[in-house]
Order: sequence, then structure tokens, then C-alpha cells
Amino acid sequence: MSEWRIYRGVREPHDGIDRLPDPPPWRDFERAGEVTPFDRNAEALGDRRLPRADAYKAEERTIEAVNTALYLRRPLLVTGDPGVGKSTLAYAVARELKLGTVLRWPINSKTGLRDGLYRYDSLGRLEDAGVNRAARGPASGVPEASGKGDAAGRSATTDPAAEAEHGTDLGRYLRLGPLGTALAPYALPRVLLIDEIDKSDIDLPNDLLDVFEEGMFEIPELSRVADKQPRVRVRPADDGARVTVVHGTLRCRTFPFVILTSNGEREFPPAFLRRCVRLHLPAVDDDERLRTIVRAHLPTAAEDADEVISRFLSHAASGELATDQLLNAVYLVSRTARDGAPSLDRLTALVFQHLNVTVPTES
Repeated sequence: MSEWRIYRGVREPHDGIDRLPDPPPWRDFERAGEVTPFDRNAEALGDRRLPRADAYKAEERTIEAVNTALYLRRPLLVTGDPGVGKSTLAYAVARELKLGTVLRWPINSKTGLRDGLYRYDSLGRLEDAGVNRAARGPASGVPEASGKGDAAGRSATTDPAAEAEHGTDLGRYLRLGPLGTALAPYALPRVLLIDEIDKSDIDLPNDLLDVFEEGMFEIPELSRVADKQPRVRVRPADDGARVTVVHGTLRCRTFPFVILTSNGEREFPPAFLRRCVRLHLPAVDDDERLRTIVRAHLPTAAEDADEVISRFLSHAASGELATDQLLNAVYLVSRTARDGAPSLDRLTALVFQHLNVTVPTES
């Protein structure tokens, strides 16, 4: 019998994703057409999360939730306090399964669905259209500039159909966002991290439903010229191989592995929750697990950790702390063998400030 677990929570990358079975019929997005390649071994240079992904230690319940999402081709909604490893999980999965660069989409209160799908450089197209119009002269048939725009923010100085007829490459002015890139026609799932979805506008979770269900979206700027430019190559968010958009619509071939993180600052609608696999990561509150975390991230400082862990647990009993604060304290303590360094009491008082208290306590 073959191993059920595709993601095993190990530190060594492997090709287990190749064993992922066919999806349920209602989540099958496979279709004929061009496949977009991507570098499975690529990692974003300078990303501060990569060392943590390398040291990430997943518990069995986390491994089960990740594999459930992979099998069902459903998003994984991960909730928990700050610092428990919600975002790092996406990087750990991408690294182990060799799924390339994580496509991270950070969310704030002003983020809309289109921000994640694509960006359109209307100003750049306007400037280029003016240059091309001047070079061709008034007899070219391209409308002259009026200097006005429509209510949607599109410039009236350019006519997409006319530009398409004159051979303008509209793909130059479009760039896919993290969500749009994840929905490109890749043969294997890309890893998409939608970070802090609970900070979004109230409508964003519902806006995501149709995209998650259909595995596709339309780019109106390309749909309007589909008769003249049926295939347009656009840039992805990770600057990888260009993605071909056919007749103004981008369709995935396999549903991406999506992790949505939430600190629990808001509730989500039932329709959204029904379409997600859900995982809650509790705060780490036992010394053995904390020692494991410290050894993974700061192996040379582990011998200084026992007293710091004891103080961390003592402080955590009376307020909210994150494991980031523990790692910061252990690092500082490992560097205190120098003149003028603060005492252990002072260092822990400085670092172990409760997250649910706005004004820090004085020590």
C-alpha cells in the first residue's frame, strides 16, 4: 500500500507531489491547452521566512490538514495567535514538495479581489499609444487623444481594439497578482499564501468564492480585444515564464495549494468556511515543544534557553505572548557575554511584553 501522506512534515525536499491522485470530479480543472512551466526548486532570494521553513516542525494534525487540502483541492484556512507558524507552514510545504516560490498576497483593509488577480498599467499604455500615434501620423486611423477618462479609470485616449489592430502587445501592460499567478495553467499546484485574511474588507471572502469554485477569472482589458488578439502573454507575479491568456480568460489546470491565515480578528461567512479545510494552531505552551523550536532556529544558542523558556511560560500564563518573542529573548541572552549587556531580568522584561496590552509595563 502506498503512503497516504503527500506532505510528510520532513526537512528534505522530495517528489511526493507526483503521487497526488486525481481530484474529486467536482474539483477537476484539467483541460487541454498550453501548460505554463515554473521552476520547482526556486525560492525567493532574501525572503526572511525561508530559514524558518527549513526548521519548521509540523505536528501530525497539521500534516493531516495539509494533505486533506491537497487531496480535496480546497483552500486551507489556518487560524491561531501571532507567532505560531501559520505563514511559515506555506513555505514549509512549498520547500518539501518542491513547488517553487511561494506566491504571497498580504491583505489589509483596502485590499480588493482585483489586487490579487492582476494589475493593469493604463498610464504606461497611454504614454506608448501617444508615441506610436505620433510616429504613425494622423492617417493611421487610431483615435486622437481627448485627455478624458471614463468612470472606471480607463483612459479615453486609447482604443484597445484599435491598438490591437495595429499590433500593440497588450500583455506588456498587464501583470498577474499572486492569486492570478496561482490560477495560471501549471501542471502542478503553486503555493499561494493569502496572509491575514481577517484584516480584509468584509466583502473579500465572498468575492473569493467564485474564483475558488471556478478556478478561472476574466481580464476585461483582454476580453475586449479577444477577436484581434486571442492569445496574450502576460507576466506572472514571480517573474517566471510568461502566462498565456486565451480569449481574455485565465484558467487553471490544477487548483493551487492555498493557505489563508487568520489571527481570529473576525468571523467568516458560512459559505466561505464550507469551502475551506480548517486548521487551528494553538499557542505553544509546553517547554519540550519550545525547546524543539529553539533548537531548530537557534541551534548554537539552545544551551542558554532553559531559563528563558521558564520565564516565557511564566509570563505567558498572565497574558498573550508569541514564540517570536521567545526566539528574540534567547538570541539576546546568547549575546549578553559582553560589557554593558542588560541582565536576564531586564532582557526578558523588555522582550516579553504581552501582546494584548497596548501600553507596555515598566520594569
